[in-house]
Formats: sequence, C-alpha cells, structure tokens
Amino acid sequence: MRARDKVAVSALRATLSALDNAEAVPVGEAGTRGLSIEESPVGVGVTEAVRRELSERDVTDIVRAEATERLDVAAQLKAPAHADRVARLRAEAAVLHGFLDGHDTPDQP
Repeated sequence: MRARDKVAVSALRATLSALDNAEAVPVGEAGTRGLSIEESPVGVGVTEAVRRELSERDVTDIVRAEATERLDVAAQLKAPAHADRVARLRAEAAVLHGFLDGHDTPDQP
C-alpha cells in the first residue's frame, strides 16, 4: 500500500505542476520592461497576474497527456535494467487514468 501511495503522489505532483503551468498567463513584452521607482505599482497584490481558468476539457486533456507521456517513455525503455522504472511509469499512468472517470483510456501494454 505504501509503495502505491508513493507512485500516486509522484504522478499527482507532476500533473498538478502541469496544470499550474497551463494556468499561467504569458507575460507580455510590457511586463518584462522595468519601471522607474516612481512608476512602480504600490499595494497588496498589484503585481499579481490573473491566472487563466482551465475548462474541464483542458484539465482532462492535460491529465491524459501526462499519462500518455509516461506510457510513451515506458515503451521506449527496453533494457532489462529499466524494468523498475517502466513499472513505475505504467503505475503512474494507471493512477492518472483513474482520474479520467469514464473518458476513453488507452489499453496499457
């Protein structure tokens, strides 16, 4: 049970990071230029950018892409020395597919 928790935690942390990155708003050119001290915004939160809101489809696509990436890497690792890594990647993909509830999930090799 403990080993499965580590696999799930690893998969979920990476996927949450991917979701967080997808919510980021690209910084425009104006945002990269420095302002003089007199023109600097003042106050709590004035330098915070509004995050992009992901739709349910966006989230599903990102989770599916994370799972597919793990299965693709597992398929590329052919050497017997990588057997543990392949098993871990497939287990992480299975965890992520479990969150896709009812959406089409590809068969695992």
